[in-house]
Order: sequence, then C-alpha cells, then structure tokens
Amino acid sequence: MTKKLITVIGATGAQGGGLARAILADKTGEFSVRAVTRKPDGDAARALAAAGAELVSADLDDVESVKRAFDGAYGAYCVTNYWEHMSPDKEIAQAKNLADASKASGVTHVIWSTLEDTRKRVPVSDERMPTLHGRFKVPHFDTKGESDAQFDPARTTYLATSFYWENLIYFGMNPKPDASGKLGFVLPMGDKKMPGIAAEDIGKCAYGLFKRGATAIGQHLGIAGEHLSGAQMAQALSQALEREVHHTDVPPAVFRSFGFPGADDLGNMFQYYAEFADEFCAARPLADSRALNPELLTFAAWLGKYKSKIPLS
Repeated sequence: MTKKLITVIGATGAQGGGLARAILADKTGEFSVRAVTRKPDGDAARALAAAGAELVSADLDDVESVKRAFDGAYGAYCVTNYWEHMSPDKEIAQAKNLADASKASGVTHVIWSTLEDTRKRVPVSDERMPTLHGRFKVPHFDTKGESDAQFDPARTTYLATSFYWENLIYFGMNPKPDASGKLGFVLPMGDKKMPGIAAEDIGKCAYGLFKRGATAIGQHLGIAGEHLSGAQMAQALSQALEREVHHTDVPPAVFRSFGFPGADDLGNMFQYYAEFADEFCAARPLADSRALNPELLTFAAWLGKYKSKIPLS
C-alpha cells in the first residue's frame, strides 16, 4: 500500500515532533512522514530518519523551499515559532509562506496550528492592557489568529492549541524557592482556570485530525489536556515533587514588569486568559480532545513522566 505523505513543519520541535513520532509509531497507518528541519544533521533529525522519516531542509522565510517540501504531499502540518525571533511581522510573513506554498503545491489537507486573535475581544484602543509593537495585544496569539485568513478553508483545519506544560521545564515558569526555601508557582490568573496540554499531545491530536480526513477540513478546533487553576496546578506539583508548592498570584501588570524578554506579551496573555476564562476553556473541550487522542495526558500524568526535568532553583 502506498502511504499518503504528510510534510511536518518543525518536525524536531515540540508540536511537529509529537506528530512525526505519532505517525511513525503507527506502523499499520495510512501515512508516512516528511520531516522538515533546518538541521538535518542534528540528533533529533537523525532519530526521526532512523524511525523511517524522510528528511528535508526548508526555511520558512524562503517560500520556494517550503513549496519543495510540500511537493507531492497529501497533508501538511504548519506551525510557526514566534519565540524564536519575537517578531510579529516575521511570523505573519512565515505563515503566509506556509499558506501560499500549500496552495501552490496542491496539498489536500493542511493543519494550521493557530491561536485566537485577542484584538477581537480587546481592541487595540482598549486600555485594559498595553498595546505592543504598535498594533497587538498578545503578539504571539494575534499574529497566528490574523494569519488564519491566509489559509484556504477548503483544505485547512484550524487547530487552536493551549499552554504547554513544558513551559515549566524550558520557559522559566518552574516553581522557584523564596527566601525561606518554599517553592512558589506564579500564575497571574487568580482562581480562573487555564487550558494546558502536553506538547506531545498536540501532535497526537493533529494525527487524529489527519486520520479523520475530509470531515475535519474547514473546522476550527481547540484542544487541551486539562483546565486547571494555579492552585490546582500547585497542588498537583506538590504531590508529584513531594514538596509543598504554593500558588503565587500577582496582577498581570506586575508580571509584565518582571522584565524578561516577552514578559509584556505573556502578562497580557495571562490577563486575557483570566478575563475570558470561560470562553477560552469552552473553545478547548476535553472530551473532544480525548476523542482525537485517546492517550491524552492529564497534568498529573504529565508530571509523572517529566517531573524530574523541572528545575527547582
């Protein structure tokens, strides 16, 4: 049987890597993987190749290279990484290159990893939170939401993701000790719940969408592993780490003032999460996410696998 080829952008990254591994693990499935990476000689790329992936090199800033990566593919997983460069204009341009290349190459089914354009609920003129880069409220959300219009709805599934629990490992959001040594977990959302997910499960959910085929095209779907408040996350962390972790709530304005790169963007994000918690969670129904990916991890299950990687200093 000739398998349908899926080109996976960012195949050595969090989302794309999860999808590539899910396809490769399904030995009797109908799909094969073309893994797109800028570092085909890297360890992660070599591991995918050893598992059976075809490796190709492409640059999202070069639309012709993306077209070549999509050539002959049935499906394409399209994702951008704002945090790599933190340039809204660059992310929008890269999304356009992905959209244009998928149309030019005749890809049948595209999954675009997206997020809400927060300006639909908090206009640029709204002073509840600062406007960033002159025209955005939450740049790494708004650029993706704005880019939705670039993709052809006759071939695209729009997949809205959630907060990565891996941010506790790699993004500096891990519990940190105070002067007395007690661990505090900062989530500036009061008692509001936030959708979160294991990065690997985004890829597995995307695989579920590719398996659904034409019925998924044109749909806007959101996914999450669990909806949790900061206090609930702190409780789960306490149990997993066998050390008390308390939830520290600060106003978004204080979070924005922390000064690390992107603090203003993330402060606005958490404010948006909190002010529109009901709508944001409702757009990411857990039952639908589990239907796509029966292996969907809860936060406690994720901690069971990865707690040893969380820095505690």
